[in-house]
Amino acid sequence: MTNGTGGDVRLTGIGKTYGSFTAVHPLDLTVPQGSFFALLGASGCGKTTTLRMIAGLEEPTRGTVHLGDQDVTRLPPYKRPVNTVFQSYALFPHLDIFENVAFGLRRRGIKSVRKQVEEMLDLVQLGEQARKRPHQLSGGQQQRVALARALINHPQVLLLDEPLGALDLKLRRQMQWELKRIQTEVGITFVHVTHDQEEAMTMADQVAVMNAGRVEQLGTPADLYENPRTTFVANFLGTSNFIEAGIEGASGPDVVLRAGDGRLVLPRERCRTPATPGAKVLAGIRPEKISLTHADDADSVPEGRNRITGTIADAAFTGVSTQYVVDSPVCQEFAVYVQNVDRDPRLVPGARVVLHWNPAHTFGLDAAQDAAAGVEEAA
Repeated sequence: MTNGTGGDVRLTGIGKTYGSFTAVHPLDLTVPQGSFFALLGASGCGKTTTLRMIAGLEEPTRGTVHLGDQDVTRLPPYKRPVNTVFQSYALFPHLDIFENVAFGLRRRGIKSVRKQVEEMLDLVQLGEQARKRPHQLSGGQQQRVALARALINHPQVLLLDEPLGALDLKLRRQMQWELKRIQTEVGITFVHVTHDQEEAMTMADQVAVMNAGRVEQLGTPADLYENPRTTFVANFLGTSNFIEAGIEGASGPDVVLRAGDGRLVLPRERCRTPATPGAKVLAGIRPEKISLTHADDADSVPEGRNRITGTIADAAFTGVSTQYVVDSPVCQEFAVYVQNVDRDPRLVPGARVVLHWNPAHTFGLDAAQDAAAGVEEAA
C-alpha cells in the first residue's frame, strides 16, 4: 500500500464503548492534511481512545475512520499509513541511534538506508549522536530519536500520545518548539494527545477540547481562549472569572447585564444565550484582561469600562506579574493578573479597589446550560 499524497483524517460517527461504559460518544472530526492537531483533555476524557482508533490499536464500536479517500476502519495497524510515538520511547537499547532510526527501513527490505537515516537525524538535530546508544542520550534526545524512527517511514499521519509527559518542565517547553519546527519542515499531519493546555496552545493549529467522551469545542487556540462556549473550556484553557448576571436588554451591538447593584456590558456576538430580558447569564472575563485601581483613584477609571468594586484578599508575586485575589459582592475570589510595571504599592491585602476592563473582552455563557451540564456530570 502506498501513502499517496495524504489527505484529511476524517472520523465519522466514531464511538467506543466497553460494556456499559462509553469511552467516546459518537463524534465527527476532521483533521486537515498537513496540520498540527491536538486532542486536549483531562485523564479519562476519551482523547487517547480516539487516537488509538485512528492508529488501529482500538476497534471502534461504531463509525468509520478515513485517511484521505481510504476507509481504514477495519485495517490492522501495520496496514495503515500512520506511525505512533508514545510517552515511553521504546527504543532498542542494544542498537545505536543510527540503527534505531534505520530499523523500519531495514524491516521493509531496503538495503541502502544511509542517506535517509542521516537526513532524518539532521532533521531532529542528532547527526553527531548517530553511534551512541539510547542510554547515553538525554530524555529529550531519546524522544527525538523516536520521532526520527517514526518519520523515516514517511507516514501520512504521525500520532503522538503524550510524547512530552516524561520530560521536565524546561525540556518540555523546548521540545514543544522542536516538535512544531519538525512538523512544519516535513509537512506531515500530526495528531497530538495531551492533557497540558499550554502544550496544545503552543504547538497546534487546531485543538479539540474533549470532556467525558465528547468534543466540547473545536477551534484555533486563540479562538478557544477568547471565545469559550462552556465554562469547562473557559476553565480548562487558563483561568476565568464568572459573574452571575441577569440580562436587562440590548443596546445596539451590545447586551446590557445587571450584576448586583451595577451594570455590565458584553458584545452580543460573544453572548452564548439569547438576549432575552430576565434571562440569566454567566459573564466571563480573563484575569489578565482586568485593570486594578485603588479605590482612592476611582475617578480616574475611564468612562465606558466594565467595573466592579472589591477588596484585595490575597496577592502573590510571580515575577512577570502579581496575581491578586479580590473579594467582590458579585464574585468571590476574583482573580486578577497585573504586569509588574510601575506597581502601585497601595495594592495590598485589605485595600479597597475598582476592577475594570474593556467590555469587548467579556464573554457570556448560558447559565442554565452550565447548570444542566453540572447535574449531568454529577450523575
